Amino acid sequence: MITLKSEREIQAMTDSGKVLAGIHVALRDFIKVGVTTAQIDQFVQKSIEEAGGVAAQIGYEGYRFATCTSVNDEICHGFPSDYALKSGDIVKVDFCVDLDGGISDSCWCYAVGEVSEDHQRLMEVTERALYLGIEQARVGNRIGDIGHAIQSYVEGQGFGVVRDFIGHGIGPTIHEDPAVPHYGQPGKGLRLKEGMTLTIEPMVTTGSWKMKMDANGWTARTRDGGYCAQYEHSLVITADGPKIMTQQID
Repeated sequence: MITLKSEREIQAMTDSGKVLAGIHVALRDFIKVGVTTAQIDQFVQKSIEEAGGVAAQIGYEGYRFATCTSVNDEICHGFPSDYALKSGDIVKVDFCVDLDGGISDSCWCYAVGEVSEDHQRLMEVTERALYLGIEQARVGNRIGDIGHAIQSYVEGQGFGVVRDFIGHGIGPTIHEDPAVPHYGQPGKGLRLKEGMTLTIEPMVTTGSWKMKMDANGWTARTRDGGYCAQYEHSLVITADGPKIMTQQID
């Protein structure tokens, strides 16, 4: 069921999003060569709790960590571990914050040390695709307009768009209707309304978009070993256009 959010609910999610975004800003300095993905997870959980929030992913469908930390060819849902980041890695840090019932969700991709030109470009194209998708999240548009904007840009740049994992509605729980694919046809799909709250979170690959699953049943990675980048925001559709609730402020 799709719920249109009240002003009170939107404010709660916006407050939660500010906490989440602030942690992503702090991660810019925290993430460096030698830091383990488990240390990233611990940093994020501690930061959420110090802000008065709850790491909402812990316990969600049995997930055990505050974050998903997905490195290089891992598409998403990477388990934090004792893996120490190396120069040239890219790491996606995805997490959710529950602040007094307001839910927010955002993923950001970080370059570790010196990354290759190809992987830097992958990150830039993926981030640009996120904002192109957000621009289409307007009253009267359709879900397909979001996906088409992302897919046409990404594929035009020579990259792949993951099909198996998509954006979604958010609030009052992490995953709600509607589904928000990052591919599709313009003018197709559900019509967007004021008060809808969504995540848009394109996962973009250097090669094929096809995936395989690790034995842990959670972590997805590219089938061909290509790198994957991901960027995600939570947003609300307003009469004046999309409003990002997890916008990072320098």
